[in-house]
Amino acid sequence: MALALSPSLRAQAFAQGNVLNYTPPRKVVAKAGAAVDSALPLDLRPGYHVNSNQPSDDYLIPLRLTWNPGPLEAAGFSFPKPEMGKYSFSEKPLSVYTGEFQIVTHFKAAANAEPGPKTLTGKLRYQACNSSMCLPPKTLDVSLQVEIVK
Repeated sequence: MALALSPSLRAQAFAQGNVLNYTPPRKVVAKAGAAVDSALPLDLRPGYHVNSNQPSDDYLIPLRLTWNPGPLEAAGFSFPKPEMGKYSFSEKPLSVYTGEFQIVTHFKAAANAEPGPKTLTGKLRYQACNSSMCLPPKTLDVSLQVEIVK
């Protein structure tokens, strides 16, 4: 049985699908036991914002990047400096990201990582909003090509 959506709900469902996009990061080449960084480029549709990784209020959904276990282990993240945006639905400015930005992950390769090509997968969780409404939270699958060398 198909679920019938009103035109406005269909538009919102479609909009959520491509409000935030990422460009697959460049392949990372790492030596076993070494540290390496990788940037995840993100592009948010004009007119939308996402909460920063440290939102202004506890109830706001933060931007979160997580990586699954694999040949590299995330040792930390560098997020860009957020903007403080004023919106009609909030009395105080919100800590947000807009436009193009990137998240840098600081990785450490396992000391016993097997040489060769690998794929590291992860999740990017966010909630996109515009000046009048917030879309449902969404999680994007992300991946990173890794080459472990001796």
